[in-house]
Amino acid sequence: MISLSNSENGTARSTTATNRLARAMMVSAGEFSLILACCNCVERQQHVLNVLTEFSSADIHEIILSPAADTLYTAITNGIGATQPEALMVRGLESVADINQLIISTNIMRNEFRKQFRFPLVLWVNDEILCKLVWLAPDFKDWAATTIRFDVPNNQLVEAEQQAISA
Repeated sequence: MISLSNSENGTARSTTATNRLARAMMVSAGEFSLILACCNCVERQQHVLNVLTEFSSADIHEIILSPAADTLYTAITNGIGATQPEALMVRGLESVADINQLIISTNIMRNEFRKQFRFPLVLWVNDEILCKLVWLAPDFKDWAATTIRFDVPNNQLVEAEQQAISA
């Protein structure tokens, strides 16, 4: 288990989320599991990945999707080759040009993920991509446990700002 302390860039909430992510990857070691990490800030995603790779003994691989990616499954198989990493983080979904088609194809090919991948798959999503997963790939999304959030959802942020203004 990884024990992480607060850093100058993180908060107690972010540290808790990072610990949850590390625990989810550890529990799923050697078998496929889908973990959704929701973060609207690309820099925070990179920070969390840096912390995990620094403090974890697991072999964590990372794939950053190109804007031209057309299927998630193909991007992953091309990215890992014949290896089976201990965990895989996929980032860049928000930059994919035809994201709707990529998500739909992911839902169609969902069974191949379980057949071929023997590692936890962490998909970094923002609020928009998370909504698209719910609507366009509900069967695939249902494989994930509760989404691990690394920042406040946009609607909660607006509510907090409105409460601060009216106080």
